[in-house]
Amino acid sequence: MADERLREEHVADPIDARTFRHVLGQFCTGITIITTVHDDEPVGFACQSFAALSLDPPLVLFCPTKQSRSWQAIEASGKFCVNVLHENQKDVSARFGSREPDKFGGVDWSPSHLGSPVLAGTLAHIDCTVASVHDGGDHFVVFGAVHAMSEPPKTKPRPLLFYRGEYTGIEPDKTTPAQWRDDLDAFLTATTADTWL
Repeated sequence: MADERLREEHVADPIDARTFRHVLGQFCTGITIITTVHDDEPVGFACQSFAALSLDPPLVLFCPTKQSRSWQAIEASGKFCVNVLHENQKDVSARFGSREPDKFGGVDWSPSHLGSPVLAGTLAHIDCTVASVHDGGDHFVVFGAVHAMSEPPKTKPRPLLFYRGEYTGIEPDKTTPAQWRDDLDAFLTATTADTWL
């Protein structure tokens, strides 16, 4: 009986959706546009839930809602391109995050190696096929196998970021090198106990 009471005391209260969004909003994210072509039409949506997953084999992931029509098009095509937005592309983010029926209207793009739209002016693009799909509550977790990507920029451009429900950016005079890693390659391949990925 005592064990049962102890278990009941440790059961967490239900998580309030608004509080959940507020707390998770403290985590700053980049903004991507995930694109594909389906039935000869370009399709895309704004996505914050994107991440590097594996270096060997090269995999990335993103998380669309289960009701997403864009995801249905990506699933049907079996391929997608991740477009990483530049800080000056707030209008692109807003357009692809809206219910606008013609999201590509007035947006310059060209086909990737696999045929998915690469948006003009982005910081980077990653061309993928759908490797696997996993249940994630009200979202899917999609693993993408990377087939091609853009060259790293020669300058140090700044990404479009989202923080606490607002767009934000990197202040040039407040950036400092991360002392715990020499470069991105070490970051992705490290397997120590403190590895972030």
